Amino acid sequence: MMRTTILGLGNTLLRDEGFGVHFLHELDRKYDFPDDVKLIDGGTLGYGLLDTISSCDRLLVIDIIKSEAAPGSIYRFTQEEMELQIPAPTSAHEVEFFDVLSKAEMMGALPETIFLCIAPENYGGEMEIGLSPAMYEAYSAFEKLLLQELQEWDLKPSLKEALAGA
Repeated sequence: MMRTTILGLGNTLLRDEGFGVHFLHELDRKYDFPDDVKLIDGGTLGYGLLDTISSCDRLLVIDIIKSEAAPGSIYRFTQEEMELQIPAPTSAHEVEFFDVLSKAEMMGALPETIFLCIAPENYGGEMEIGLSPAMYEAYSAFEKLLLQELQEWDLKPSLKEALAGA
């Protein structure tokens, strides 16, 4: 049995930066997943995610990506493709998610990793909870891509009963 983790990343206090976490909670509200699939709110935990990452066989990461593209633009990357998108570190004190993946790789525990990312409308700035309209408008397309990705792994979540009859 392949252990799969769907990991939502982001800071929900900084508007669109919390997309991965908000989207993950919506998935959990809407779908039932097989027992070998874990949905994890990774927030901004950094190295606190090392055990989560190293204890699965497949990892699907939901996050934003800084991009010049239109807000709500959706991307799919393998780990190798994503590494090409990462800017150089700006501080030795910043622990980025890729530092955590590198540590898992050094431990020989790096799972197959796919990134589903979205370009935010609002990045950084003042604290504000909630997503911009462009993020909500992209939910259904993002959900469709995620379900296609899971199907590639022979995983088929089912709509929760309360939603299936609606």
